[in-house]
Amino acid sequence: MQNLVYLCRMELKDLNLIQSPLDASQYVNETTTKNQIVLHHTVSGPDAGKVVKSWNANKERIATCVAISRNGEIHQAFPSSKWAYHLGLGTKHFTKVGLPYRNLDKTTIGIELCAWGPIKYDAGKFYNIYGGEVSRDEVEELEKPFKGHKFWHTYSNEQIESTVDLIKYWSKKYDIPAVYNEEIWDVNKDAMSGVPGVWTHVSYRYDKSDCYPSADLIAALKEI
Repeated sequence: MQNLVYLCRMELKDLNLIQSPLDASQYVNETTTKNQIVLHHTVSGPDAGKVVKSWNANKERIATCVAISRNGEIHQAFPSSKWAYHLGLGTKHFTKVGLPYRNLDKTTIGIELCAWGPIKYDAGKFYNIYGGEVSRDEVEELEKPFKGHKFWHTYSNEQIESTVDLIKYWSKKYDIPAVYNEEIWDVNKDAMSGVPGVWTHVSYRYDKSDCYPSADLIAALKEI
């Protein structure tokens, strides 16, 4: 445990980092080449520390390298050189796009933003998937529905800033291109082929909606 905490501290020492290391059995302690960064959101409340604790309890090694609280705090669960299962890909997902299966979990680094995802509007109020009310100032209304939903829980300015910092850091460390690609909001054959770059979970699976095309997130990604 001490070695993992040390790696967390050393890796992102200049960022707003909190050490939240998973148990050794909860990720794969194998150093692998990294060529893609993948953005997710949690469908949860604002606390990334609680999210990491939930990963530690799942016993299936399902996690991303980091989770980001709405206040911008980065909780690192394991070193970025290692990996865990965060894409949920099987042979059927590759067959749909005419590609052979490959384990992309090994070569990707996942970033998880704490957000509820799609929001329901009813009688002047907004609700998350579990029925909890969401403040209007945390809801973005899209001009065009995405994945069948017009209202979405925003990614906070602090989260977006931390996300950009991480992308810049890992882009330099692993030589991953950070140029914004407008095709990341749908299943993409390049993503599935392992083409280096920054992608979203949506880029790999039709049934996923993380992340959504937030105007603020897109603007920030374009500035990297």
